[in-house]
Amino acid sequence: MQTVLLVIHLLITCAMIGVILIQRSEGGMGLGGGTMGGLMTTRGSANFLTHITAILVGCFLMTSLGLAILASHQSNPASVLDQAPTKQPISSE
Repeated sequence: MQTVLLVIHLLITCAMIGVILIQRSEGGMGLGGGTMGGLMTTRGSANFLTHITAILVGCFLMTSLGLAILASHQSNPASVLDQAPTKQPISSE
């Protein structure tokens, strides 16, 4: 289950990076500054890409939380305070 969620998380991450790079730059180094045909030239494309980015960010957060929850249930680490101290022999040199 954790592997499947991790693969989905990586796919969402790659998609989010791609969508962010496509968006029109406002003075930065974005790839969307040139002229592109079709949907990317309309004013509505900015709103579309913004919504897609928001959806991907939400999915990214959900998969991150899911991975954290799965990781916490898999291993039950004991607290350092609960462990008994081990006595080590004192060597005098």
